Amino acid sequence: MTAETTKLIEHYYAAFNAGDWQGFFSLLTDDVAHDINQGIRESGKAAFRAFIERMNRCYREQIVDITVMANADGTRAAAEYTVLGTYLETDDGLPDAKGQTYKLPGGAFFDIVDGKVARITNYYNLEDWLKQVGA
Repeated sequence: MTAETTKLIEHYYAAFNAGDWQGFFSLLTDDVAHDINQGIRESGKAAFRAFIERMNRCYREQIVDITVMANADGTRAAAEYTVLGTYLETDDGLPDAKGQTYKLPGGAFFDIVDGKVARITNYYNLEDWLKQVGA
């Protein structure tokens, strides 16, 4: 189970990096829970799709240096990574976007149900990001 779960998470990030949103969303359960860094939990593919659309409008990001770990039964996984990004358009409640670039370490935790991502919880240091974009 661990190998299948690790591959699932690797595919998740590969689809993200490629902008393959059909492939990306096919890896999620219909009721996927998404815990936004320092924010609320949203549920369902529609909510996650709206989040991704906002992210794609405001940011251009690639996830690199990814390390994936999974528990023995494959029901949970974690990833540590680096985000390479450009702040494209001002996001609500955040500083003005001027094309600033950033490099940010992050991590994510996943629940896996029937071979699909049922929960994703992302963590990164918002204060570090704010410093990098000149807030």
